[in-house]
Amino acid sequence: MGLSARDEELLARALDLAERGRGRTVPNPIVGAVVTIDGRVIGEGFHERAGQDHAEVVALQAAAPELTAPDFDGVLRGACIYVSLEPCSHFGRTPPCTDALIAAGVTRVVVAATDPFPQVSGQGLARLRRAGVEVVLSGGHLERRARRQNGPFRKWAISGLPFVTYKYAMTLDGKVAAESGHSAWISGEASRRLVHQERAASDAIVVGAGTMRADDPLLTARDVDAWRQPLRVVIDPRLTISRNTALVQSVGEGPVLVVCGERAPQARREEVAGWGIEVVGVESDAQGRPLPESVTRLLGGRDVQAVLLEGGHRLAGAWWEAGLVDRVMAFVAPLVVGGEAAPGPLSIPGHSRMDLAQRLQDTAVQEIGGDVLITGYIGVPY
Repeated sequence: MGLSARDEELLARALDLAERGRGRTVPNPIVGAVVTIDGRVIGEGFHERAGQDHAEVVALQAAAPELTAPDFDGVLRGACIYVSLEPCSHFGRTPPCTDALIAAGVTRVVVAATDPFPQVSGQGLARLRRAGVEVVLSGGHLERRARRQNGPFRKWAISGLPFVTYKYAMTLDGKVAAESGHSAWISGEASRRLVHQERAASDAIVVGAGTMRADDPLLTARDVDAWRQPLRVVIDPRLTISRNTALVQSVGEGPVLVVCGERAPQARREEVAGWGIEVVGVESDAQGRPLPESVTRLLGGRDVQAVLLEGGHRLAGAWWEAGLVDRVMAFVAPLVVGGEAAPGPLSIPGHSRMDLAQRLQDTAVQEIGGDVLITGYIGVPY
């Protein structure tokens, strides 16, 4: 049985609620839930932070504030709940959400997307059906939106690798820097504020040694609501990082990880580590540059799900060629800088024909101040 217009409206509301937990729930997904009786909303909730109640329980308690899970005792018999992700059926940091729904007397569960996590995948829906609960999986555009929404969690759960967003700002003529290398600032203040919001929602920010030397970035999320700072990662094959950089001087504001090549001298590794920075060597190519796959495996093994790749064009090109970029976030500013040697956003081999070019999916275009932001995805949703 398909969804009614009211079903779609309430499931979209659950997806909107889920966004309130963005950047706070790792290693859990973001989830929103809406409880109704006879189509009337009586409770809403979202998963706010790992270790705290999941969205379903928060919404149930909002609907019946006098009770606490799992002692709902059928008080919501006949209710329907709309959930942006399949309810869990296993014990983790919290009890199974399926048990709470069954105990509350919920008779219908509408779910936007299944959960790919091995301990949940399909089992939550099966547990509800065995208990006689009607289960409806949305399908269509709402399922696609739900899968995109939890792209970082889904990719990490399926592959163990982080979801990578390549963010860059470029001029109208396609340059990310002038021929001199100068790049501050291409985008406007409103765009830069949005980038700080994106940083706050990310688990790690990644730059290369060239960007570090040219821009001396701080890479923190500033002047936005950030409950913790992301891991700041520099890909620095030969450990050229200076003690005077903003990253080193701000190590007290958030963790810094420098990833070097296998052949980086041990004495230099120990020197940099002595500044309070973590140094890790990974598998490298013939030139001693850390392999993108090795870096992402390292980060994924640390429960890093969302990576914001902030350049530069050579590092981004290597990750693009390795098939590790999942999303593009491109700010286009109304500037023309010119210069044949001025770099573009990606240093990759070109295609001979436009019909062979990579086309992004689920694209969105919006004006941010005086800039234009184009976002899009590579490949189908996880």
